[in-house]
Order: sequence, then structure tokens, then C-alpha cells
Amino acid sequence: MDTEAIRLFVLAAEKLNISAAGRALGMAPAVASSRLAKLEKELGADLLHRTTRRVALSLEGSEFLPYAKEMVAQECAALAALGRGNAATTGTLRFTAPSTFAQLYIAPLLPEFLELYPGITLELRLSDTQFDLIEGSYDLALRNSPLRDSSMKGRKLADDKRILCASPDYLEKAGNPRFPDELETHQLIAFRETKARDLVASSGDTGRFDPNKSSCRLVMDDGLSQKLATIAGAGISMNSLWSVHAELENGSLVRVLADYVVKDDSVLWLVYPKSNVLTAKVRVFIDFLLERIRTSLESIVQE
Repeated sequence: MDTEAIRLFVLAAEKLNISAAGRALGMAPAVASSRLAKLEKELGADLLHRTTRRVALSLEGSEFLPYAKEMVAQECAALAALGRGNAATTGTLRFTAPSTFAQLYIAPLLPEFLELYPGITLELRLSDTQFDLIEGSYDLALRNSPLRDSSMKGRKLADDKRILCASPDYLEKAGNPRFPDELETHQLIAFRETKARDLVASSGDTGRFDPNKSSCRLVMDDGLSQKLATIAGAGISMNSLWSVHAELENGSLVRVLADYVVKDDSVLWLVYPKSNVLTAKVRVFIDFLLERIRTSLESIVQE
């Protein structure tokens, strides 16, 4: 199989422009179109839909793209092992992360990263909904949960300590619970997928944060919105300490059941598919985030 044609297809899928992809590889537009057509004939599938106005991935092209990227990465890795090839940090990096974390910790760093690596284009999908890395053709993802998926590899960014908090106004009106079972009489704010969580005190006492057993009239799917609703006095919510530490310091939020933490073994991981070769663009982005973010997060978790 023509690996240069596969590389051309990957670039064309990223740019949605065959001529631009060809120019990036030093090919004339006619040559690029011919190489792609030959690859499609060899594979027996149309990888790209072409019209006079636009280029779009076909269903077969979307399914083939992750494997095409893997073949390109494997070729680069093989050549690098022999001291050959171009190990330059270039290309489009597709990254997905929880929106709240990205707004607080990643977005402010992006200008510095782009200046350090002018050959890299970042395509970010920021949402508290988790996307499948392989189906979405993502190179890297940030996950704030235990790393149980055996198809993934990861680098630990920091522990994800979770606590309960509320606004001073809410606690003044509704009272400040002293024990976990008192949560059943309070308004709770929860994520749509939130399940009951164990609470553990430093003394060894335990309890539960269970929205299903309380008055939970506010269910959300966005961490920042949940925090803002909590600050506004809507109830008690469970939050990662990295998300609310500034509000705890300025007094707009107060810890509830301050001697308890949520026991769920959550960790912030930078993950990528185990089958993928760790390309230069992914490696430098991981190293950059670890260097810039890890220390500050570890100091927050230890508070």
C-alpha cells in the first residue's frame, strides 16, 4: 500500500482540501487527486466525497482515518528508530477535555504552546461529556476518572480530590449539615450521570452523597454551570477541589461536611489509545501540560 498516498489522505481529511494537502507534500493538485483516486481503487472504497465546492469524508473514510493515522505514525516511528525521517513536531492535534478544567487551566496556556510549536494546529473538543477517542479520531484526551479501560494508555496529571460545598447564603437559610445523613433534607445539585458516592472522614466515619435519596431538583451536565448555580445558592454540590479552590478562598463557597471527602479514586489522566504510536506532536503537548499544570494541581489537592 502506498504510504505516501495514505499520508496524503490523512492531510486531506484534516484540511478538507485535496490541493492544499498535496501542496503540503510537494505534489501538484492533479498528482494529489490521482494518488488519492489510486488509493481508493486499491481499497475498493471512496474515502472522500468531492464536489466542485467542497470535500467531505465519506463513511468509509471516517472509519479508515484512525488506521491511516496509525500507519503514518508507525512509519515515522520506524524511520526515527533508524535515525531517519522527519521527527518535527507538526500536524493537527485533536484533543478532548472537560470544559470546566480546560477553561481554568488549559486555555490560558494555549498561546504559549502555539508559540513554542508553530507547526502544530490544535483542534479542541471541550465538553463534560466524554467522547470515544477512537471513534472520534482524537489523539489525546483528559479524563477525570479511574483509568479502567484496558485499551488506553495514560500519564497521570494529578489526583482529583472531590468535596461538597455550598454558598454561605444557602447554608444560612437551610442550615449546615453536621453528618452525611442530614444531606437527605437538603437541596442537592448533581450531574446527570452522578451515582451515589461514599464519603469518608479523617476519623474513619463514613456516609453517602446520594442525589436519589435527597431533594435533587437541579440536574446538570456542565461543571462550570453547576458551580455558578451553587454560588448563587441553589443547593449543595459535589465538586473537584481544583474547580472551586479559588471560590473557597474568597468565601463565595463554603465546604460542607468539611471533614469528609468523596471516595471514588478519581484521577486526572492524559490518555491516548494503546494502539497508537505516541507521535511527536502528542508527546510535546503531554509534556507541556505536565510541566505547566501538575505542580499547581498537586498543591491544591493537598490543601
